[in-house]
Amino acid sequence: MTLLSPVWLLLLVPVALLAVAYVLVSRRRSAYAVRFTNLDLLDKVAPRGPGWRRHVSAAALLGMFVLLVVGFARPTAEVQVPRERATIMVAFDVSASMSATDVAPDRFTAARQAATQFVRGLPPRFNLGLVAFSSQAAVAVPPGTDRQTVLSALDRLSTSSGTAIGEAVYSSLEAIAALDTEEEAPPAHIVLLSDGSNTTGRTVSEAAREAASRGVPVTTIAYGTQDGVIELQGRQVPVPVDGPALQSLAEAAGGGFYEAASGDELQAVYEDIGTSVGYRTERQEIWQWFVAAALLSALLAAVTSMLWFARLP
Repeated sequence: MTLLSPVWLLLLVPVALLAVAYVLVSRRRSAYAVRFTNLDLLDKVAPRGPGWRRHVSAAALLGMFVLLVVGFARPTAEVQVPRERATIMVAFDVSASMSATDVAPDRFTAARQAATQFVRGLPPRFNLGLVAFSSQAAVAVPPGTDRQTVLSALDRLSTSSGTAIGEAVYSSLEAIAALDTEEEAPPAHIVLLSDGSNTTGRTVSEAAREAASRGVPVTTIAYGTQDGVIELQGRQVPVPVDGPALQSLAEAAGGGFYEAASGDELQAVYEDIGTSVGYRTERQEIWQWFVAAALLSALLAAVTSMLWFARLP
């Protein structure tokens, strides 16, 4: 939290002096009470004192003053605000390694289910597109607001050989550029899921530089485990996930990097990404919260004073 007008905090000085004066007066009253030496008689003739309750109203009143002063200082905080518009490209790996069963029932099925939930959870005003990539990358659905088209395209995906991660980024960038012809285009973001290394096409580093130059962050998801295996021409071929390559892409392109080794983890990753791309962080004034708290504190002072002492503070 930061303050836009911290000079108002000088008003805390008289509030502090008032608190000190209250403490001194309370001690002085205690000193007068001790002068009555016959304590047994005092206990019989004097009613039981309010004890700690007599300080509640004063503390609430002082708290009100403090809260009002902080409110005058115009405190601000970072607040998550929903984006009005955005363009999201989902780049989905359909290489043969996605058929590995180290993720139940297999990488491809679990990833498609999680991507479906991600698509359904995005705000309807967002433009959403889909790129499928294996040895080549192709725009399966250009970015738009029709969610059913993207969901249908996800259902039609099938696996094939090769992994062209760099080409997937380039295809996503071109799809975004084709849509965003306005002078002030909405912010764009690429969410790329893959389980392997780049094996064909332009390199990951080239794609990262291009995305960074266009100001489009690329968030990557390394999906799968190191124990993944597929059957190819009658033999078992290891297909471990390549996290470092995807992490370098995300870092160079200004996006986030995630790892998911199960369908549940992938679902959580997509939910987190949906929150990050669906909202922007703004610094807003929150003085009204302090004023509201001050009013509640004043109300507490008044209620406790009337209930316990039959008077207003």
